[in-house]
Amino acid sequence: MRTNRIRTTALAATALVAALSLTACGGEDKALGTKPAGTAETATPAATSTDGKAQQDAPEAGAPETQTVPSEGKHAGGNGGSHSKKPETAPDTNAEAAAIPACTPKNSKVKVSSVTRPINHLLLTVTNTGSKDCAAYHAPFLRFDGAQAVYPILDDSKPQAVVVLSPGQKAYAGIGLLGEPGENEPVKSDNLGVIMVDRNNKSKGEATLKLPAETYTDSLGFVTYWQSDVENALMF
Repeated sequence: MRTNRIRTTALAATALVAALSLTACGGEDKALGTKPAGTAETATPAATSTDGKAQQDAPEAGAPETQTVPSEGKHAGGNGGSHSKKPETAPDTNAEAAAIPACTPKNSKVKVSSVTRPINHLLLTVTNTGSKDCAAYHAPFLRFDGAQAVYPILDDSKPQAVVVLSPGQKAYAGIGLLGEPGENEPVKSDNLGVIMVDRNNKSKGEATLKLPAETYTDSLGFVTYWQSDVENALMF
């Protein structure tokens, strides 16, 4: 009987120690924040926003952020505002020249000379000999040996602006003497009348010049408008 009681007591003590050990392990796991092996972890559901607009406005992760850039055309001043500016108007050189007196035999000197190129051409030069600016308007009226009709004027030679001469400056006009060979009978001339005109193409006086020797003309010749340089005068 005593032996059985001791065995029973020993078994009970062993069971109590095991129970205490199990309880202690569970408490230690709880204190350390660990869970026993084989225990499934329950995920806590993420909080969801009830504000639909906030979700719609939020940019996606990794997506580049876009910005609205104002139109360049509008910024340049299409509809006015502080950035708009009217384009500047280029000065009208012809209008400015209208207030300048014409070059005439009284305030300028005209001469005629021969040239090597192009052939059958002469060069007419007017020099401002006065003390103020003068304008070489239009083209000179030419008369060979006192002819009644003036020499033909080449319209294609009209410059973009009136040539204005300061004292001492020069303007030039080219004279084509002959057309194609054999088309007309050339006529020899000795003298040349040069009529200067004003802005209204009205005569302002005539200068009579001696022509180079053996000067021949025909009805297909021409004179250019006054030009600012020799190259333009002789290019036709």
